[in-house]
Amino acid sequence: MQVTSLLRYSHVCPFLGHSNPNQLRALANGVHGNVSSLTATAFRCPMMGPKLASMVATRSYASVAGNKEVEEIHKSKDIPFDPSSATSEKCPHAKAASDAAAMAQKEADTKANPATEHAPTHEKDTFKYTEFYQGELHKKIADKSYRYFNNINRIAAKFPVAHTANPQDEVDVWCSNDYLGMSKNPVVLETMKRTLDRYGAGAGGTRNIAGNGALHMSLENELASIHRKEAALVFSSCYVANDACLATIGSKLPDCVIFSDASNHASMIQGIRHSGAKKVIWKHNDMADLEVKLKSVPKETPKIIAFESVYSMCGSVAPIKAICDLADKYGAITFLDEVHAVGMYGPSGAGVAEHLDFEAHHSTRRSGASVKGSIMDRIDIISGTLGKAWGVVGGYIAGSADLVDVVRSYAPGFIFTTSLPPAVVAGAQTSIAYQREFMGDRRLQQLNTREVKRRLAEMSIPVVPNPSHIIPVLVGDAQLAKEASDMLLAKHQIYVQSINYPTVARGEERLRITPTPGHTTEQITHLVSSLDTVFNELELKRTGDWVAIGGRAGVGMVASNPVLPIWNDKQLGLEDGTAPERLEGGKKSVVRVEAVRIAEKRLHHLLEPSLVGTVTAAA
Repeated sequence: MQVTSLLRYSHVCPFLGHSNPNQLRALANGVHGNVSSLTATAFRCPMMGPKLASMVATRSYASVAGNKEVEEIHKSKDIPFDPSSATSEKCPHAKAASDAAAMAQKEADTKANPATEHAPTHEKDTFKYTEFYQGELHKKIADKSYRYFNNINRIAAKFPVAHTANPQDEVDVWCSNDYLGMSKNPVVLETMKRTLDRYGAGAGGTRNIAGNGALHMSLENELASIHRKEAALVFSSCYVANDACLATIGSKLPDCVIFSDASNHASMIQGIRHSGAKKVIWKHNDMADLEVKLKSVPKETPKIIAFESVYSMCGSVAPIKAICDLADKYGAITFLDEVHAVGMYGPSGAGVAEHLDFEAHHSTRRSGASVKGSIMDRIDIISGTLGKAWGVVGGYIAGSADLVDVVRSYAPGFIFTTSLPPAVVAGAQTSIAYQREFMGDRRLQQLNTREVKRRLAEMSIPVVPNPSHIIPVLVGDAQLAKEASDMLLAKHQIYVQSINYPTVARGEERLRITPTPGHTTEQITHLVSSLDTVFNELELKRTGDWVAIGGRAGVGMVASNPVLPIWNDKQLGLEDGTAPERLEGGKKSVVRVEAVRIAEKRLHHLLEPSLVGTVTAAA
C-alpha cells in the first residue's frame, strides 16, 4: 500500500490524522532496527501493535517485511541483495520462514478438519491458479495501473454530497458522470416509483421472450425523436450498444474497413475487434491523417468512420462536420458516440451534433423530423447512454430503420440479454423528456464549468485545455495523482478520482473534475482552495512548471487557436439576461414545473394517477 493511501483512515486514527504524506514517507524510508520507522511506530500502536505481533508469530517474517527490511537481513549475513529478485525461492532466510509458516498453517488446517489429513492431492499436476492470479495483480500494482475503489454513496436529497463507508462522513463529489443530477430529479424518482408499483422490479426476460413492453418501445420512440432518426434500440449499457453495433455492422458489410480515432473508448475498440473487420487507426481529431488513410482504400469498399463527440478524459471535441465531409467524399458511413454529450449539448440535449445547428434545431424542437443538411442529419449511427446526464442506466443506438433492425436481428449482445427493468426505462424516458423542455440545468452546468476553470487558471493549477464540460487537472505521475486524490478525500472531504494508465497515457495522469448544476459557489471555493493546498503539500507542477519543460497534454504548450467553449454566451443566456443563477447562500435547485408536466404526459396512458401535483409540491 502506498503510504499516503493510509490517509483515508485519518478520521479514525489520531496518528494519521496529524500526519502528512511527507512525514509518512520519511518514516517509511527510515530504519529502526530491522524494520522501517513506520512499522516500528505501528508496533507501538495499542490497536495495530498486537495485530502485527500476531502476524509475525504466525507467518513468515518475509511476509510482513519490505525490501528495506530484507536488505538489512542480507547485510547482517554478508549476502548480496538484489531487490528485483527478492523472492522466497531465492532468499534462504525468507524461504525457511515461508516453509515454516506453510507447515504451521498445514498443521492448523489439519487440526481444524482432520478428514483432510489423508486426502489425495495432485498439486504437482495442476495449474497454479492462485499464483497466476496473484502474479497478474502484482503486474498491475507494479506499473501503477492497479485500480483502487473508494466507498462513495451519493445521497439523493443532498447530491452532489455523498457519504463514505461511515454514513456520518460526508464528502463533496466532484467526479460524477451524473452531470445534471437527474438521478435525484423528483419527476424521475416519482415516475420510477409508480412504475415499480405497477410493473414490478424486473423485465422478465429478453426482448424476444418476455421483456418487450410498451415502456421499452416508448423509450425507443423518444430516442429516435430526439436524434431525429427513424429508429432506436435500447441496450443494457452503451458499452454493450457500441460493441454490439460495431461488431454486427462491421462483420455484415463485405470487406468492411473501420477507421477508428486513436482516442476511442474501449467499448468501440472491442466492437471493432469483434467485427473481424480491418481496422485503421487515425490520429486523434487529425483530419489530414484521416483523409490520407481513407484515400488508401477503394471508394467502393464499405467503410465506417467511428469516433466520439466529447472525449471524456481530455474533454476534446471532434470536428464532426469535417468528418462528415470526408465520409461523403470517400463513401463511408459515420458512427458517432455521443455518450458524454447527450443531455449536455443542444437545445434538446441531443448532443454536440445537434448543438452545431443550434438555432435550426431550437426552432423545431417539438418535431422529431430531421433538419435536412444539418450535422445530426448527416450522421448515420448515433450511440448514447442513459446513465450519465440523463441519470439512470442503459445505452442505445439510433439510425435508419433498416440499420437498427439489422442490429436487432443479429447482435448477440441485444438478443441474449435480459432487457432493462420497466422502472429504469420509464425513468429514462421521463428524464429525456424533461431535459428536452428545460435547458436550465445544462446551462448552469456550463456556467459552473467556466467558473471552476477560471479560478483554477488564477491559481496556476494546470487544466488540459478543451471546449467541453470536462476539467482534467494534469498531475503527470501515477503515484502523485493517487496521493492527491487520497489527500483530497481524507483531509478536505472532496472526492475526485485519479485517472491513470491505461485510461490515459503514462505521464499524463490527472484528476478528472466534472461540475454539476447542483454545486454551489461555496463548494467551488472549497474545491479550488483544497486543490491549491494539495498542490503545495505534494509539490505538484503548476502551469508555469509545465511551460518550462515544453508542456504536456496541451498544458503549457503554444496553441495555434484559442480554445472556445461549445456553449457561447448567447446560447447560455448571458446576453439577454436569461442565464440561470449559480446556487449560493442556501439557494435550492430549480425544478421547472412546465417541463415536469410535459414529461409526465409521455407515459400518462400507462401510469396513473398524474404525478404533477406531487412533484410540484416537492419542488
